[in-house]
Amino acid sequence: MTDAPDDCIIIGAGPAGLTAAIYLARFHLSIRMFDCGTSRASWIPTSHNHAGFPDGINGNELLDRMREQAARYGALREPRKVTELAKDGETFRVICENETFSARTVLLATGVVNHQPEGMDPALHEEALGRGLLRYCPICDGYEVTDRKVAVIGTSDHGTAEAQFLRGYTADLTLISPHGDHDLDETCSAQLEEAGIARIAGPCGNFAIEDGRLAFDTGDGRMAFDSVYPALGSTIRSELAQACGAKTTGEGCIEVGEHLETSVPGLFAAGDVVVGLDQISHAMGQAGVAATAIRNRLAEDRPLRR
Repeated sequence: MTDAPDDCIIIGAGPAGLTAAIYLARFHLSIRMFDCGTSRASWIPTSHNHAGFPDGINGNELLDRMREQAARYGALREPRKVTELAKDGETFRVICENETFSARTVLLATGVVNHQPEGMDPALHEEALGRGLLRYCPICDGYEVTDRKVAVIGTSDHGTAEAQFLRGYTADLTLISPHGDHDLDETCSAQLEEAGIARIAGPCGNFAIEDGRLAFDTGDGRMAFDSVYPALGSTIRSELAQACGAKTTGEGCIEVGEHLETSVPGLFAAGDVVVGLDQISHAMGQAGVAATAIRNRLAEDRPLRR
């Protein structure tokens, strides 16, 4: 175990974790940030709704800029995965493989992982993302599919809601069940009918890029679209919070208070792992609030003076 505990350990290095690192480092605090390298921001080919970048910015470029900014103020980023988190008295114990670290506070910015279409080759998935043929966030990039031929892979309430949202961008919209027939109640069916959203049964498979579109087999034969949105849910990475005793919602999101502190004193969370809007701007705003609250909490224990 490291000798003196860090003031804060940040777990996760997407937009939330990196924003917090910048704030905390500029507060002259000793921090350590663990990055397992799976931020969803790295999937973004070009973000056009991130303020300050009128021509858009690539997700990896944004992360690189934020890493450079955090490092400039002394934030230590380690490319390692945290496997365990526990609280021992007034400090937290953070374990990466066989090494243990301690901290007075911890910020979880572990995010979520989107469920991908089953059977899609990873290389194809990456290429389709890069070309805008596969998209996961209609709030982020629905504008880019305006009046295009679009499919949503999903069903039930979640698939219906995503298709309804995208109907604000295009009339050429199809909801395709990932497995066999749709699971739609009367309300969903009526909403789709009223919006003019076509419904096709699954299963979906044999994905390929054909003539500049993403094509795949469906229950009605092979179809191709300008863009496809998987509405298949996500895995919320709140296991460390739960293991530490923090409260989570039924879906697994970490519950936090007004200043982003969890039910475990000294344990904070920000970004997509918290209930709220899964947006970079929202994650960064939460991180600023959480980092300031962490600084003020540490100052209660002992004055922070130069």
